[in-house]
Amino acid sequence: MDEIVNFSDIIKNSVLKSDTFGKISTIDIVLGLLISYLIGMFIYHVYKLSFKGVVYSFTFNYSLVLLTMITTLVIMTISSNIVLSLGMVGALSIVRFRTAVKDPLDIVFLFWAITTGITIGAGIYKLSFIGAFIIGAAFLSMNLYRNKHKTFILIVNYEEEAYAGIKMVLNRFPHAVKSKSIKKGKIELTAEIKLKTSNTTFVEEISDIEGVIEAVLVNYNGEYAQ
Repeated sequence: MDEIVNFSDIIKNSVLKSDTFGKISTIDIVLGLLISYLIGMFIYHVYKLSFKGVVYSFTFNYSLVLLTMITTLVIMTISSNIVLSLGMVGALSIVRFRTAVKDPLDIVFLFWAITTGITIGAGIYKLSFIGAFIIGAAFLSMNLYRNKHKTFILIVNYEEEAYAGIKMVLNRFPHAVKSKSIKKGKIELTAEIKLKTSNTTFVEEISDIEGVIEAVLVNYNGEYAQ
């Protein structure tokens, strides 16, 4: 019985009645929040430069900065007192977020902001800066590679005699036929075209071909038509 009491006293004295991980100074708090803001703004600009969706969401990008700072505060709180950390874990476990994230790349940026906040809150500033620089450079380099070829969807409604002229124009570009439908002598052709420049004058060439009823070119990023 005495051993049980002694073990309980040890737990109370070493954990419940003490700041297990030490206290955080005001300088550390201000420094951590300042660094999280600066790296959060870096994430903000990387997201803005690499965004290729239909509608740019300023509020989502703005939230990445705040998410970095808030995560930093959470980690600082957890690392300062084990009792508060247990309470915060319990409180956060009942939170449910129902906002739909349509672009998988947005999830990557959210995870990047949270991870940055964790490393800053833990006081590992060197890892935060180096990680932000390398990840940001990787995003921007992949974005430059992505911009070398622009993908478009070409939709042409035409009559049978116009096909030879349409094919001659399409053969000048890397393309792939996605669908071809025929209805009452009218044909609708859908093709994916990759262009190195923004020159789309070939659409006018196709429209001028005898037998072409309509030609529509749509910018396409893989998920959304623009």
